[in-house]
Amino acid sequence: MDFGIKGKRALVLGASRGLGGASARALAAEGVEVIAAARTTDAIAALGNKLIRPHALDLSSPASVSALIEQVLADGGVDILVNNSGGPKPGPALGQNKEGWVSAFETMATTLFAITDGLVPGMIERGWGRVITIASSGVEQPIAGLALSNGVRGAIAGWSKTLSAEVARHGVTVNMVLPGRIDTDRVRELDEGRAQRSGMELDAVQQAARNEIPAGRYGQPEEFGATVAFLASQQASYITGSMIRVDGGATRGH
Repeated sequence: MDFGIKGKRALVLGASRGLGGASARALAAEGVEVIAAARTTDAIAALGNKLIRPHALDLSSPASVSALIEQVLADGGVDILVNNSGGPKPGPALGQNKEGWVSAFETMATTLFAITDGLVPGMIERGWGRVITIASSGVEQPIAGLALSNGVRGAIAGWSKTLSAEVARHGVTVNMVLPGRIDTDRVRELDEGRAQRSGMELDAVQQAARNEIPAGRYGQPEEFGATVAFLASQQASYITGSMIRVDGGATRGH
C-alpha cells in the first residue's frame, strides 16, 4: 500500500535505536525525508540511508532543544513529528523524591511539549500534519516497578488528547502509540534488571514475560515502526486523539 507521504519531511526523536530508530526507518521506506535526532548519532549515520539525516539532540538540555527547533524551522519545518523520549529509571511510587519526578517530567514531557509547540503552527499553516507520540502500555495498565514512567506518560496522554481536539480542523492529527514488550535494548535492560533482582536467569524472566502475552512473543521493532508509518499516512487522516496499542494483546483492559 502506498501511504501517500513520499516527499514529506519528518522529525523523529530518539532515533538512534529501538522504537525511534524503527520509526525513522519505516518512514524513510515510504519516501519520507527524516531528521533523526538523538544524543548519539553514529548508529544513524552508519545506516547510510540518504533519506535519514542525523541531528544531535540532548533532551535534557534546553539549549539543545531550542537549537533543534530553530534549525528545523529554518529548514522549512516538518510535516510529521514523532515524539519519543527514553524511559526513566525503574522504581516504586513510594519513596520517589521531588527531584526525581521533576527531572523525569522535564526530560520526558516538557521537552516534547516545547518541540510540538514549535513545529505544529507550520503544520496548521500548510493544512496538513501528523504528531505521533510514543509512550508505553503503562498508560492504560500501569507496569509494576515503573512508577516514574507510568505517571509522566499518563500526563502526556492527557496533553495529547487535548491537543488533538485543538488542531483537528486544520488537517493535523495527533495520536499516541503504546508499545508493549518490543524486542529492544530498553526492554532487554529491564529484563536484565528483573533477573538480577529476582536471582532468576535472564531466559527464565523473558519466558515468564512471554507467557503473559497472548501472542506468546515479544514484538519486533519493525512491527512497531509500521504502525507509526501508517498513522503518518494519508489513509489515517480520520484517526486522531487515539492511543494505538502494539502489545500482542498484553493489555487486559478494553
